[in-house]
Amino acid sequence: MTADQLVALLAAAVTAGTPLVLAGVGELLAERSGVLNLGVEGVMLVGAVVGFAAVVATAAPWLGVVAAVGAGALLGVGHAFLTVTLGAEQVTTGLALALFGTGLSAFVGKPFIGIPNPAPFRALAVPGLADVPVLGPIFFRQDALVYLSYMLPLVVWWWLVRTRPGLHLRACGENPEAADAMGVDVAAVRYGAVVAGAALAGLAGGYLSLAYTPAWTENMTGGLGWIAIALVVFATWHPGRLLAGAYLFGAVDVLGFRAQLLGVQASSIVLRMLPYLFTLTVLLVITALRQAAGMPGALGRPYFREE
Repeated sequence: MTADQLVALLAAAVTAGTPLVLAGVGELLAERSGVLNLGVEGVMLVGAVVGFAAVVATAAPWLGVVAAVGAGALLGVGHAFLTVTLGAEQVTTGLALALFGTGLSAFVGKPFIGIPNPAPFRALAVPGLADVPVLGPIFFRQDALVYLSYMLPLVVWWWLVRTRPGLHLRACGENPEAADAMGVDVAAVRYGAVVAGAALAGLAGGYLSLAYTPAWTENMTGGLGWIAIALVVFATWHPGRLLAGAYLFGAVDVLGFRAQLLGVQASSIVLRMLPYLFTLTVLLVITALRQAAGMPGALGRPYFREE
């Protein structure tokens, strides 16, 4: 592999890792508040088709982003109502949301199959940084949504660690009884986290149809939602490690597509399986070695105040 090929591979890894960053950070927020959302895959698909439909109708890519975020947030409200207000079993609810989103996106998206995106996001070179050797082509010749994804984990980390609302959210995920005793509205905090997390998952889906592969096809996420959930465990619920992990998974994904071009002789089926095999291996190793260190203490546990 030449130096130019390596730089191109890493730049593609950043692009491929972007939807994982967006969806993963959203899932991290929900889980840090104590709510597990296994419906990320379905929310991403709905965000992808709604965002694409908005761009087809308006030819305005940022309106597509707003539509994708709004669609994700709407599904998040439904998930929060079931899990926070009604205290429904979160694994079951999440799986139902994933199935619902998959079916809904296929139904809504039928008229858009085969239609090209009239206004996709294009790569924008950052003046002064795009020409920096190696780092410039990898990080600073990307589209606007990729640049947004650079800042998101940092902002979320700062918000969780340095602000009072962030402390309240973490308290709700660790010990909702104690948070309630401190005067924190646990239900409101969990609602906000779940809705924000789903909105980011919708944005991740929108990124796929608006920038990454600017078109709509059924099941275009290809399991990225499930990988994003696994990525949160891989990162032990830390936004910074999640960013690095997303690019690592992105590199494995891209390598699966480009390995044969680089002279690696292997079955294309095996190469397409690489990200999923890697995900499974990482989860097994982490579970064996660290016993899910960093997991919020009240994750998956509904909370109702005892009057």
